[in-house]
Amino acid sequence: MELIPPAPTAKAPKERFTGDVYLTPLHAGEAPSRLIAALVRFTPGARTNWHSHPLGQTLHCTDGTGLVATRDGNVIRMRAGDTVHTPPGEEHWHGATPDTMMGHLALAEHDDGSGATWAEPVTEQDYETATKQASR
Repeated sequence: MELIPPAPTAKAPKERFTGDVYLTPLHAGEAPSRLIAALVRFTPGARTNWHSHPLGQTLHCTDGTGLVATRDGNVIRMRAGDTVHTPPGEEHWHGATPDTMMGHLALAEHDDGSGATWAEPVTEQDYETATKQASR
């Protein structure tokens, strides 16, 4: 057993996120483990770029309200206590709703050192469409 001291929180890179997002790394597994875990906090309207994970991703909302959307238009509104899983290779994005902050635990496994494949930013139109769809 090992107590791991908290890692410093850092602002997420602008190349992969829109708005103010803060990452606190929790765990980066060493072989044979492949687990990558982080606490991610999004300010209102902040979100990831489109991306996918070679072995899928699990998001557990710790506070606030967020959105998770896929390329095919599926949108889930997640609230504190909700867990959303994206399967391997599914392109998606996630972030806070326009009027609330949102925090989640992000859990994924890396595949030979790669935990995610990043794509372009989510457009304002796509974000607004997802927000409207999730409010139904």
